Amino acid sequence: MKGQPFIMVIGLEVHVQLATQSKLFCRCANRYGEAANTLTCPVCAGMPGALPVMNREAYALALRAALGLNCEIPTFTKWDRKNYFYPDLPKGFQTSQFDLPLSQNGHLEIIDPDGVFASKRVGIIRAHLEEDAGKSLHDEVTGKGDSRIDLNRCGTPLLEIVSEPDLRSAEEVGVYLSELKLLLSYLEVSDCNMQEGSLRVDANVNLHLQQDGALRATPIVEVKNMNSFRAVGRAIEYEGERQYAVWQETGRALGDPGVTKETRGWDDAAGVTRPQRSKEESSDYRYFPEPDLPPVVITHQEIQAYRDLLGELPADLRSRLMAQYNLSAYDSDVLVNQGRPLVDFFQQVADFSGEGKVVSNWIQQDVLRFLSETSQTIAAYPVKTDTFAQLLQAVAEEKLTTGRGREVLAKMVTEGESLEAAMASLGIAEVDTEETEQLCRELLAANPQVVADLKNGKQKAVGALIGQAKRRNPNIQPGQVQEICLRLADQM
Repeated sequence: MKGQPFIMVIGLEVHVQLATQSKLFCRCANRYGEAANTLTCPVCAGMPGALPVMNREAYALALRAALGLNCEIPTFTKWDRKNYFYPDLPKGFQTSQFDLPLSQNGHLEIIDPDGVFASKRVGIIRAHLEEDAGKSLHDEVTGKGDSRIDLNRCGTPLLEIVSEPDLRSAEEVGVYLSELKLLLSYLEVSDCNMQEGSLRVDANVNLHLQQDGALRATPIVEVKNMNSFRAVGRAIEYEGERQYAVWQETGRALGDPGVTKETRGWDDAAGVTRPQRSKEESSDYRYFPEPDLPPVVITHQEIQAYRDLLGELPADLRSRLMAQYNLSAYDSDVLVNQGRPLVDFFQQVADFSGEGKVVSNWIQQDVLRFLSETSQTIAAYPVKTDTFAQLLQAVAEEKLTTGRGREVLAKMVTEGESLEAAMASLGIAEVDTEETEQLCRELLAANPQVVADLKNGKQKAVGALIGQAKRRNPNIQPGQVQEICLRLADQM
């Protein structure tokens, strides 16, 4: 929102469903898409007397994500009950964490490859574990049917990642969410599928404005019901404009009597936010320690062991690809954003051929197009790394032109042929140097004007001879024709 007379202040709450086999406090399967209320038991359905038992793998995945976000990990953390009443919360409370969370005080570095903003460190207030609620199923078509409740999602493990209000635009929010999703994918803690609810975003938005020399702030609005990164960006942009219009009309700001925080829902079809309720404060939830679960204690040595297993994270991987393979920031970003398997494919080919930039170009132009058109992953790509490298080596040595090389690659992809078989089926054969030189002599003899132009320093004239050579023998190498013709013309 460049040029606007306000500063937008945005903080995000991202709920990430962890990739465990079972739920957070019971043995029910953590799966999506099953028939309603078939993945439930007395614990996640909130039956009296049922006691929870913590899922160790959920804690391990949450800790892995928190370390990736550079968070401080306390050696002691506990569970709390967050009390509120809603139809999809059968217990009447959510088991979460309040004053002693699993992690806190972290950060995520973001860099915009499009150059809209510079690199930025976004603070992470906390990342804590909690259980999910169920799902309310409403009659969205006629609005007359009964609402139903599906408890399959009750008790699935969530990591709630709360950022500092450090973001200032929808563009920054988009880059932050993309980087966060990429990090979590590399850490293999979640599939981050927004369509299935594995990653959900709530945005806290307000404006800072100058009034009579003093800084004023509009009421904070929490925006919910955003099911894609695009929807998040649209909702934030709309909410900024809406809040400014209300400010111009009322002049009311945080701290004024009667001004409270508000929760609004995003209507994607209408492109507007709609009021839902006043926003709760922590006191409204009446937090108190969970009596049925013991605290979690971990040693500094155990934390370090988890840290040692993190592996190479996206930011470090981008930097290494740029330094090791002489890639631009853009190229390294494209490769890293495709995931670690594709980066591994690139590195194996580049290490064989020694041409990182060339390999990156071919992957972006040919491999990614194939994967996009076929909706496949790099694991299913028909051409293996050694064969791909041999093809690029043949192009580099001018045994193939770039155009012919792409024809060969297409043949290998569609027919599953080897490099040699694909070249043979396309009629591509290496031309002997003596044969090329004889052809050049014939062309020079038949084109005296070109010879005269070359002798007068007009080296571009050789292009006409290259074209004629290609028509007479499609397998001829243009670079070799140019070199021989220039040498022979100089001797004539």
